[in-house]
Amino acid sequence: MSNHVIIGSGPIGSSVARLLLDQGESVRMITRSGSGPDLPGLERVAADASDTARLTSLAEGAEAVYNCANPKYTEWERLWYPMNDAMIAAAKAAGAVYVITGNLYVYGPQPGGRMNEETPMAAVGRKGKVRIKMWRDALNSGVRTVEVRGSDYVGAGAVGVFSSVLLPAIEKGRTAWATGNPDLPHSFTYTGDMARTMVTLARDERAYGKAWHAPTQPAITIRDLANRYTDLTGQPRVKIRQLPRFVMRTAGLVVPIARELAEMDYQFYAPFHLDSRRTEDTFGLKPTDLDVPLRETAADVQSTLARRVG
Repeated sequence: MSNHVIIGSGPIGSSVARLLLDQGESVRMITRSGSGPDLPGLERVAADASDTARLTSLAEGAEAVYNCANPKYTEWERLWYPMNDAMIAAAKAAGAVYVITGNLYVYGPQPGGRMNEETPMAAVGRKGKVRIKMWRDALNSGVRTVEVRGSDYVGAGAVGVFSSVLLPAIEKGRTAWATGNPDLPHSFTYTGDMARTMVTLARDERAYGKAWHAPTQPAITIRDLANRYTDLTGQPRVKIRQLPRFVMRTAGLVVPIARELAEMDYQFYAPFHLDSRRTEDTFGLKPTDLDVPLRETAADVQSTLARRVG
């Protein structure tokens, strides 16, 4: 029996596991392949997260079930609902808290691009509607539940505009082509802060039945984020140009991932501010300085290069 069950082995799930293990907790990580970080004491299990019976068996006796899954981006509507339903059922059977890794998709475009926990869930896109339904299903299930929402991720292994657009260009010394205006303020959340918030709120009854924003530093432009990284690593600053909006939208007619990205591109054509003051004031949590995840990313890049050479 494990006190904590984590579904998903990405940077947030792995960070949650590391935090809990450091605190002396027993942790079971579930992925389809049984993969996950090589951490002393971590039990890794292969299972389908949409298999309710199997997941319920694996979560028996757990105190908390952490939803850190990351299904294929182009198939959210098909994959997310059965996974969410199975996790809710497993948490309910165990009497566990259900902790969800959330995002800002639920809000949709907002005037001024400012979002706090009181911002209406007004998403009009498909992916935003998926996340709204997932959250409402959890709330209506009778399970003690909490959702922690973050913005674009930074940190080793994080997937987002930094890792997919800026970092490859920096490492290759090429121009970065950004979707949206690279000179607008945009919030970036450290994956470590997401994990820390999830672990903290899972144990605090004040958090249950509510969504909370992960502690996040004030918004910074994409260009400034890139410059901050290259200044830290001593690399030349990268040129950033704006990709014409029609390019992704046209590509989306035939390329599924381009279509999904185009649906969410409003996040980069207007200011995008995550307000985390309520979480910070309520639980005493503070956002990590952005230099920390940037240095973490640089170290991960060097480690990857060393393994390739070796």
